[in-house]
Amino acid sequence: MAAVDSFHITWYATGLRAERLQSALADVTPTALRYGATQWSVHRSNDDRFKFLQIVHFTDKLDFERWWESSEMTEFRAITSGWWQVPALYVPNTLVGQGSIAPAATAG
Repeated sequence: MAAVDSFHITWYATGLRAERLQSALADVTPTALRYGATQWSVHRSNDDRFKFLQIVHFTDKLDFERWWESSEMTEFRAITSGWWQVPALYVPNTLVGQGSIAPAATAG
């Protein structure tokens, strides 16, 4: 299996800004695809509704850095700077295993 690097960015909303941060993350994260990402996702914790996890998959760290420093992400961080706790750091991860199961087909 080829290693796929994913970058995890944890965001923690401040005050009553979680809904706005969720919307902004959902809007900006797909822009990673224009910089070479193969997949993206945004997760919101069910236990702590202020905590978000943004995951983007890149095969090249340089492509990730181009996206992280892009005008879209720079503008996102500037506009939302009071909506999340500082610092927002990314953590690179290497895939070491993966699995899934398809749901059973229903009889028609």
